[in-house]
Order: sequence, then structure tokens, then C-alpha cells
Amino acid sequence: MDYQSAVASLFQPEGRLDPYPAYDVIRAHAPIFQALDGRWFVTTHALTDSLLRHPGLRVADPADYDGFWPGWRQNRGVASIVLSMLKNNPPDHSRVRRAAAATFTARRVTAMRDLIAGQVEDLIKAMPASADFMSVFAYPLPIGVICALLGVPEADRPWFRQRAADLTVVLEPVSTGEEMRLADVAARELEAYFAGLIEERRRAPEEDLTSALVGAHDDETGPGLSGEELLANLVLLLVAGFETTTNLLGTGLQILLEHPEQADRLRADPDLAPAFVEEILRYDSPVQLTSRYTAGPLELDDGPRLGGGVELTLLLGCANRDPARYRDPHRFDPDRPNIQPVSFGGGAHYCLGAPLARLEAQVAFPLLLTMLPRLSLAGTPERRDRLVLRGHATLPITTG
Repeated sequence: MDYQSAVASLFQPEGRLDPYPAYDVIRAHAPIFQALDGRWFVTTHALTDSLLRHPGLRVADPADYDGFWPGWRQNRGVASIVLSMLKNNPPDHSRVRRAAAATFTARRVTAMRDLIAGQVEDLIKAMPASADFMSVFAYPLPIGVICALLGVPEADRPWFRQRAADLTVVLEPVSTGEEMRLADVAARELEAYFAGLIEERRRAPEEDLTSALVGAHDDETGPGLSGEELLANLVLLLVAGFETTTNLLGTGLQILLEHPEQADRLRADPDLAPAFVEEILRYDSPVQLTSRYTAGPLELDDGPRLGGGVELTLLLGCANRDPARYRDPHRFDPDRPNIQPVSFGGGAHYCLGAPLARLEAQVAFPLLLTMLPRLSLAGTPERRDRLVLRGHATLPITTG
């Protein structure tokens, strides 16, 4: 397989099922190269990590979307993402990110450990002898945690699962018309729900993230959030807090059950969980790629000189298995030193919810292994056909 065929395979279902052989071919060709429709692909860990933090790169923002997709606002699924901090550049990104970071603090996340452990234990106790892990655990846990953080009543949480799942397709470069229609419907329903929750919290604030963001919106002492930004970022926090963590939990459990000697180590010593989670993130990233654009001419060390407005596709999953950064990268090894996956991005757009996703996985895996000592795979897992957000549709397990 030549490098052009390898790149093309990533945009086909069979290539997405296991992209790692294609990544090896692509990475061996060059750290950065041009292919397909003229986009540049970045393959190595060193260059990916550097470009994620480079001040000369930007994300596609609402003004860009106006240029190449004038009708994007008509699909509320697209609009909810484009109008959020995920698709904004400074100074708007800095202002919105500052307001969100002031409420989504490390202290707030750390304080959720007991709540997460309680939800994990409840889900494990309710787990049948044979089940689809994605349905009974990997979906409900992140939805329950992010909804608790946002202040969504427990009775409403099951309603969020399908809508959040439908909405994530707008993050993919390949989608069908029906998927985009469902994303629009889901976003409209979520926006209506959050509009009501915002008014409730404005009347009676609580100790939750929605109340804190409403406070940032209503703060008259400085530049806070506009009403449109408030709504878009609540939807973003729900979707981002749900999908990537679901993928991390499903992929991570499969890896552990396929490496029983490593599962035994984690079962015996839960303090190993942070290293295990970092290696899971490196070994099979829940986010496989992200895009940036050059804000102006950009000259790379030992690389090409790029003009302004050039699109770069950063292959995060490829970078995480770069043999120049990680010895024997296709081996799952939680003991490898200095694990620094690029799975959550980097720089100004580093994932705000990364600490929460990590904490959920660090709590969940040891409890699953200790409370269910006979937990095992019970069939062939089914992958979701996604290029960006890599995870399982089903993961059959047995607890007996």
C-alpha cells in the first residue's frame, strides 16, 4: 500500500475499522505531506504536538463557515458546535474559554470523585450477567456525570443519550444527509431544553456548572458570554463530555480484557490507574484527528513553507503510535515512561473536559475489575463507523 492509498483508506469504512496499518505507511512517507484534495496531513508526534501549540495556527470559525458553507446556521447541530468555543479564535475564544474555565475548575472536577464512584458502583451492581457494555455502562456513566455537573435532573438524563449521540456526527468529515437531519433535530431539542434550564437557574441558582455559566453571561462588570454563546457552549459541554469519555471507557475495557495480565495488575493495585488511562489514550485514541488552518505564511523546520489559509489535518492517532516517540508503539505498555498522548489536543484549544474524562476512567476501570472479577468479553465488538471519534457501537461482555 502506497501512502496515497493509505490516506484514501481512512475515508473508507474498512480503513476506519483499523487505521493503524495505514498510519504506519503514512508516517513513514513524511512528517507532513499533501494528498487527496490538497489538504496537508501531519503524521508524527513531534510535529503534531508542536503545531497544536503553534500561535500561527487557527481553527475554522464562523466567518470561515460563512465563506464555504453559507447555510450552516440552518442546521442547529452544526451551529451549536460552530458557535461554541471549539470553533472560535482569539479574542472571542479567549473570552469564552476564560469564562468556561473559571467555572469548569480542577477543584470542581476533583470534588466529583465520590459522585463518579457512586455512579460507577450503582451501574456495576445493576449490570446483568450478559450485557452490552456500551449500553449498560459506557454511555450511562458519562451522561450521568456531565448531567450532574450541568445540574440536569436525574429523571431527564436518559433523554439526553440519543440526542447527544445524534449531534456528534457534525464533528465528522463524512456523514449522510439523514445523519445531518437528525443532528439538526437533536440540537433544536437540546437548545430548547437548555433555554428552560437557564431560566430556572437564573431564578434559583444552584451549585452547578449551568448556574456558573449563567452568572458569567449575566455579569455586567466585564465581557461575559452572549446568550447565543451560553447556549452553544452548554450543548458543547454535554456532547464533548459524553462522546469522548464513552469511547475511552469502551475501548479501554476491551484493551484490558484482551491483556488479562495487565488487568490483573490494575485489579491488585488501583493506584496504577492514571498510568493505565494514559496508555489507553495513547494506544487507541478516542479522538483520531483534528484540523487547523494557517493564519498566515508558516515555515516549518525541515519542512515546507505554507501559505495563509492552508488546512492541516493532524492525525492524532497516528502521532500517538509514532516509533520515534514511543518504543514498540503497537504494544500496550502502561509502564512505558513519559506517556504524553495528544488525544485531547493541545495549546489554546486543549480539551477543557480532559481532566473529567481521565477521572471517570481512572475511577471506573479498577472498580469494574475488582467488583466483577470474572468480567470477560462475550463476543465480537462492533466499531462505530467514524473517522474522528473512534469507539464501539457494541461491546458484549459477561460478568460470570
